[in-house]
Amino acid sequence: MATRHLARSVVLQSLYEWDFYEQKPQLDLIVERNMNEFAPGIDEPDFVWRIVHGVAEKISELDLIITKVAPEWPIKQISTTDRNILRIGLWELLYQNPEEVPPKVAINESIEMAKNFGGPNSGRFINGVLGTVYRELEAQRNAAAAK
Repeated sequence: MATRHLARSVVLQSLYEWDFYEQKPQLDLIVERNMNEFAPGIDEPDFVWRIVHGVAEKISELDLIITKVAPEWPIKQISTTDRNILRIGLWELLYQNPEEVPPKVAINESIEMAKNFGGPNSGRFINGVLGTVYRELEAQRNAAAAK
């Protein structure tokens, strides 16, 4: 398994547990335990920490975006797995350096996690939400460039 794919899986497992327990346990302890158990000696632990801390810091903003893009799915009705895959994917789309993680890679990685860890329709749902956000970002960039 590629290092970054493994890193995202550890992030997902950690955010899932943290979210499941209503964000009460200390997230850093969960991540540390999961890295030691599932990814000992991972090449880029800083990649894991950057995403985990980024999502935790921006969680309200990310959830608001999800709510706007998928209004028929209140945030608490989205499965814990899908909700956290969306948070990871959105954070990467919005805050990750696009030269380090191109937007289409972030979307594809999220879809793959949804297929591996989510339900039968998770991949399509994740693709729809992240694809919509990506198209909106591109439209904003194009409009700004045209000025």
